[in-house]
Amino acid sequence: MAEIDIGLVKFDEKGLVPVIVQDRTSAEILMAAWANEEALRLTADSGELTLWSRSRKELWRKGGTSGNVMKVFELRTDCDGDTLLAVVEPSGPACHTGKRSCFYRSIWGKENSTEATFLGRLWRYLVIRKSEDPKESYTARLLAEGPSRVAQKVGEEGVETAIAAATGDREGFRYEAADLLYHLLVACISSGVTLNEVLHELMCRHRRNEDK
Repeated sequence: MAEIDIGLVKFDEKGLVPVIVQDRTSAEILMAAWANEEALRLTADSGELTLWSRSRKELWRKGGTSGNVMKVFELRTDCDGDTLLAVVEPSGPACHTGKRSCFYRSIWGKENSTEATFLGRLWRYLVIRKSEDPKESYTARLLAEGPSRVAQKVGEEGVETAIAAATGDREGFRYEAADLLYHLLVACISSGVTLNEVLHELMCRHRRNEDK
């Protein structure tokens, strides 16, 4: 694992730096906390998010008590070096209330205005649905019917989406494309492929094109 570059971090007079925590799959902001140099080094060494509690004045490993640990994939600093972004893979809710994110209360603006993060949230929701009663969940029922049935649904929705595109049916395309995306996610689960793997493939292709 690469050595952490502490020299790029500007700690405040108390030796702390704010840390914004982001879900690597959905890009959703999960929480904000504080870290000192020791917490950052422990995070880099263990690969799990470690922070500093200002109220208890001690180090704490996120999820150490609840089990909802956060695997850290990257630590980024902002342009001034005085704020960090931790890109993580959460194993459970980030908030002590049981909510997925600590930022679940809106005080201004449209609620659920971050459509760009919804695909990742939907993915996590569908993964949970997989283990539920097929009688109560369409997703669980579809997965229980096996890969062939899932593939059939992807094919059906793909054809319907293509027809809507070919005929210029804008509303129909929007509806069918949503169906197709949903069934593609279910197919990923059925095939044992994560959403991040698919996104990584897209990123690699994009980078290859940029390098040309």
